Amino acid sequence: MASLRTVSSRSLSLRTLRPAPLPHLRCLSQVASTAPVAQLTRSTELEGLTYLELNRPQAKNALSVELVDRMRQLVEDVRFDGWTRTLILHSTAPGSFCAGADLKERKGMQPLEVARFLYNLRRLLSEIESLPLPTIAAVDGPALGGGLELALACDLRVAGSSVTKIGLPETRLAIIPGAGGTQRLSRLVGASRAKDLIFSSRIMAASEALERGVVNYVSEKGQSATEKAEEVAKEMLQAGPLALRAAKTVIDIGAEVDLESGLDVERLAYQTILSTEDRMEGLRAFAEKRKPVYQGR
Repeated sequence: MASLRTVSSRSLSLRTLRPAPLPHLRCLSQVASTAPVAQLTRSTELEGLTYLELNRPQAKNALSVELVDRMRQLVEDVRFDGWTRTLILHSTAPGSFCAGADLKERKGMQPLEVARFLYNLRRLLSEIESLPLPTIAAVDGPALGGGLELALACDLRVAGSSVTKIGLPETRLAIIPGAGGTQRLSRLVGASRAKDLIFSSRIMAASEALERGVVNYVSEKGQSATEKAEEVAKEMLQAGPLALRAAKTVIDIGAEVDLESGLDVERLAYQTILSTEDRMEGLRAFAEKRKPVYQGR
């Protein structure tokens, strides 16, 4: 099936890396005279881990036209870089994530500009969702409206223990979530729970978001969401990268079709994985009682 092409390997050249701005991160983004509103960095400690970093601290990472356009470029870079095996989406500013749409910018927009912005935002979230690798949103601060919709586009969400503002409050502004919130939240927690949260514009603390199934993990006290997300990513990075891609594809397709069709997709993906070099490496490593070295082939 065409949908299963994501489990095949890619032989793509890696981009040249610039000097690391932090001890364990290496920046991939173009250096400019002013700081970019978003950037990619690669971990120098965990092979295959890339960070997509929001960098509008003065606006609490509100989703502006520039930020959405920049993020779409960076997501495309990740899709084809041939190196990234897990992506963490987080903020460069401590105690922050994404406050939603940039309402100050929105006030000055014409109707056509608003329509174009919403189109690009929806495309961005779909592009994040369809990345053929695990994605984790590290929510270290408020995730409201479009901010939560951004997190919902990721496979997993990790909230900081001190976060107190997670929700979709749009109905109190006489609108509805417009970038996938009604659809992704209902698929995640069920239609009834999604209705409860959206109808009431409920704002949750991290602990309640965990209880309701909106986030997967909450960090320990004194630990940031990004640090907890790194722990989660470290576990994932021990798995075969092609197996992770195949598992994500099968789960995502299976969630939208009937059980028998989903089982057919799983069978086809499983047959594809059986012929990979990584599968043989896994068997050899098990027999030799050593850690496998997967190459994504």
